[in-house]
Amino acid sequence: MRTLESHICGRWQSPSGEGFATHHAVTGLPVAGVSSDGIDFSAVVEHARHVGGPALRALTFHERAALLKALGQHLLTEKDHLYDLSTATGATRADSWIDIEGGAGVLLGYASRGRRELPNGYVLLEGEPEVLARDGSFLAAHVATPRRGVAVQVNAFNFPCWGALEKLAPALLAGLPTIVKPATPTAFLTEAMVRLIVDSGILPDGALQLICGGVGDLFDHLDGQDSVGFTGSAATAALLRTHPGIIDRSVRFNAEADSLNAALLGPSAEPGTPEFGLFIAEVIREMTVKAGQKCTAIRRALVPRSHLETATEALAAALTEVRVGDPSNPDTDMGALVGTGQRDEVRAAIASLCTTTDVVVDSCTFHDVDPVVGAFLAPTLLRASDSEAGPVHDVEAFGPVCTLVGYDNPDHAVHLAALGRGSLVASIYSGDADEAAHLTLGIASHHGRVHVVDASVAVTSTGHGSPLPALVHGGPGRAGGGEEMGGLRGVRHHLQTTAVQGSPDVLTAVTGQWMPGANRHVDRGHPFKLHFDDLEIGTAVRTESHTVTLADIEGFAESTGDHFYAHMDEEAAAASPIFGGRVAHGYLVLSLAAGLFVWPDPGPVLANYGVDRCRFAKPTYPGDTLTVWLTAKQKTLRAGAGYGEVVWDAQVSNQDDEVVATYDVLTMVANRPGVNGAPDGRTA
Repeated sequence: MRTLESHICGRWQSPSGEGFATHHAVTGLPVAGVSSDGIDFSAVVEHARHVGGPALRALTFHERAALLKALGQHLLTEKDHLYDLSTATGATRADSWIDIEGGAGVLLGYASRGRRELPNGYVLLEGEPEVLARDGSFLAAHVATPRRGVAVQVNAFNFPCWGALEKLAPALLAGLPTIVKPATPTAFLTEAMVRLIVDSGILPDGALQLICGGVGDLFDHLDGQDSVGFTGSAATAALLRTHPGIIDRSVRFNAEADSLNAALLGPSAEPGTPEFGLFIAEVIREMTVKAGQKCTAIRRALVPRSHLETATEALAAALTEVRVGDPSNPDTDMGALVGTGQRDEVRAAIASLCTTTDVVVDSCTFHDVDPVVGAFLAPTLLRASDSEAGPVHDVEAFGPVCTLVGYDNPDHAVHLAALGRGSLVASIYSGDADEAAHLTLGIASHHGRVHVVDASVAVTSTGHGSPLPALVHGGPGRAGGGEEMGGLRGVRHHLQTTAVQGSPDVLTAVTGQWMPGANRHVDRGHPFKLHFDDLEIGTAVRTESHTVTLADIEGFAESTGDHFYAHMDEEAAAASPIFGGRVAHGYLVLSLAAGLFVWPDPGPVLANYGVDRCRFAKPTYPGDTLTVWLTAKQKTLRAGAGYGEVVWDAQVSNQDDEVVATYDVLTMVANRPGVNGAPDGRTA
């Protein structure tokens, strides 16, 4: 039996003792010893803060995203080794796919989101600036910057790869180094994955550390710049949440805990409808994937009483088709639980549930395994004798167990779902959109995610039990009251949002984005003649003018087919409470503005790919004279592409200096020849 090592302070360290022995879920043989004896937890935290943190904060959001992309691709290349080890956890190949490739997918998902939604800088501007002085000389902006701490993650046994990576991705993208503490029964798989990461050399030293074994006095060394992400039981979450170090120093604590998730069959989803069949298939899938050892698994199947008998028969029949046995056999549908201790806990939970339920199915044939030696348990389907009985909505059997619960009407179903006291996810199966909407809004307050299924999404639905990087993973109440992932929501959890007040020039310097009222640089000629590398934030041009005529308006209407009355009918326009007379099309104003600021010759500006934040502040009338201020607002380098993206602030004013339109122009601007992937020679 090998004793696992921890990776701390830039090196692999063996514990001073063998520690706790983990066992193969199928054979029962020892796999590894797990212990953190001998670790100086204070040194681990200091290494993260003073080595890993500065190295990550020295990178831009895009550079950190590139690390995540390289890491995800590397793990996919080396995945076969992890698959081989994963069998010892009791997982089938399909179970392991969720854990291993799903974990790598989270890294790739956050890499893509970081490149698309975050600036290629060090500061994230949140929302629009607030004007605090009437003359615009004093502004405020909310900025988010990396915290100067460490993200500690304490994970559950069921997803030793995904569980670590889904917490790691947003933390690293935010610039926060991470200490991973895997659950002991499957720590050998997490250790193997971290070895692949360390050996790749992709991450800077101190960005990722691994502790195999207990956390010792780790929490005593955390402070208000740190955060803890926990996945596990509600009891353990409560214990950690009330740790004196967490409370006294206001350490951010995020928990994902117990969850009695529900699948709700709508009254309209009668037997024989596609939705009824989809409901049956998903309940079976969620009972058997990972042997039911998923925080998102369906624990309660809520069914209208009129459909209850048919649903019971359909589920029982489907369970007879489930092949339980050796997870290394590709024909196996369900493998083992993680260990015999976990199996005993599930059996005890089933016994509690059976005080208020009847057993529908609790036996099966075990193929090619010894169910006494291995941690095997038959899929167990129960049926509540009392739909509101306490154990049904309070006891979580963390295994292949589900309870059928009958309900009287949709409001009763909402009530029963809420008895779980907060869940990660609930699914609704209904072919009636109004019925589905009623149920969704009824249960939303008690769930982090609601998964609504009808026949139209039968193929495209991502499934009840599939947390996605773009969506919130977490839930209120018993589910822990926290959130993970959720796109940039997960990144912001690790950033400090600060309201910064100052002059437009100061806020421009702080945010790296031109602020209204800040100085403009107009001494460099037309900015469209400048390459990306030479363009400064605030570089601007004030254009020549164009006087709008009725001929302009009528010609635009003729060429576009837009004959809206305000542009073409003087009498109707004069009667309008908004216009008081004929006005120019808003899109005509934008087109005339473009004609004023666009540089016609081939040059560094390669393309205009969009317009954001467009507002028409005041109507433009025939005879008005338009002028444009065009100012370089924000730059985002696309590494290796040969160009960067430039956002231009466009402000269109009339002859009275009244703003008639404001918007952002989005362009792609070439690098200088030979710089950052730009081709040598003339750039067109």
